[in-house]
Amino acid sequence: MNKQEYWVLIAEDSAITRAFLVSTLEELSEQLNIIEVASGFEALKQLPRGKFDLIITDINMPDINGLELINFVKGNPEYTRIPLIVVTTEGASRDKEKGIALGADEYLVKPIDPVMLQELVKKYLGLGSKESGSKGGGR
Repeated sequence: MNKQEYWVLIAEDSAITRAFLVSTLEELSEQLNIIEVASGFEALKQLPRGKFDLIITDINMPDINGLELINFVKGNPEYTRIPLIVVTTEGASRDKEKGIALGADEYLVKPIDPVMLQELVKKYLGLGSKESGSKGGGR
């Protein structure tokens, strides 16, 4: 039986945070295909290349920031269905308000709680609580 695969786009300029996000999602399910980029501009370039099921974006990034990315995704009929999880630093409540107003679905404050992130990903992708288990060995 073939299991459905899901595509997740992570836009985060911090290599450390990006690696954390990727490893946290890889632990969640083998069904996830993760594309990681370091800027909003790179994220925009990836959108037409794949059918993404979820986008996780930082707010503060070089060139095109997370708010601009959210605005583009939610303003484009081809991508508006894609859920968006915003991650940003503590104390950025103004960014949270803007992100939610632009259409972000969830908001996580750094340092990110890995369990909360996994729960949100399961929620938006419809993954069961006992999917395919841990990847174990990584890629």
